[in-house]
Amino acid sequence: MSNYTMAQIVSLTGIKSHTLRKWESRYNFLEPLRTDTNIRYYTDEQLKKLLNIGILTRNGYRISKIDGMSEADMHAQVSKILLEGSPEDEISALILSVMTLNEDEFDRTVNAEIIKTGLISTITGLIYPFLAQVGVLWGVNKVMPAQEHFISNLIRQKIFTAIELLPKPLANAPKAVLFLTENENHEIGLLLASYIAQKIGWRVYYLGQNVPIENLKMVADITKPDVLVTMFIVQTAKTIETRLRNLSSQLDVPIIVSGYVENAESLTSISEQIHYLSRPDEFIPLLNTIKAQ
Repeated sequence: MSNYTMAQIVSLTGIKSHTLRKWESRYNFLEPLRTDTNIRYYTDEQLKKLLNIGILTRNGYRISKIDGMSEADMHAQVSKILLEGSPEDEISALILSVMTLNEDEFDRTVNAEIIKTGLISTITGLIYPFLAQVGVLWGVNKVMPAQEHFISNLIRQKIFTAIELLPKPLANAPKAVLFLTENENHEIGLLLASYIAQKIGWRVYYLGQNVPIENLKMVADITKPDVLVTMFIVQTAKTIETRLRNLSSQLDVPIIVSGYVENAESLTSISEQIHYLSRPDEFIPLLNTIKAQ
């Protein structure tokens, strides 16, 4: 059983802290626990309930009506809403499925979005925001380790299956080398980028985790890539800057960088080769721009 701070509850549910406090004072459905120093914290069951309540309130249900609902009624109304759910509601549904390790519900939500919008739009519009919200994408997960592995493995399976179904790239396809540098292990974001690049026709050389910088020079000499793609999750700003300076001095290739980076805007001042992505929907336009150069 996990416990959650108010800040984590706000992040996971989208419900503001002052709203939580107001509900606590007026209604019976929310009674957070308190530490010895009187700081609020919430249980798994309370988080699940608040995720459902967040979906209902976003869809016009008054909180006074929700207060009188049974758990079964609440679940039934949420299930109806999710048939035509907004991205915010779908993210809440994914969080609920992960908390209960419900693979069928996770698949149902993701597959419905794929049918509606396609896999790339599902990745950029649902999977990325979901992973960012629960913290898995940036290595600061707000769920327990078992749930993090559950999420990661489900998404890996979907990406690998989707990649297998893609046509082989053309002989003259632009080439991308994707990698994480040493001591970087959170590769879900990089796997998603790999699928996107291959889907739009790039030939991808996927090196994965913990790649020493000196090895990249050898790989680049062999593959002659048009772009390098990497992410930083756990490194300090100083380490990131050092590694990017090293890369850009050795390789005359555009470098796309994303991830959890302090003062990200300063990265582009290191070299004109470096392009920082703040949002996943910037990735395809940037690849297209590099391809056209």
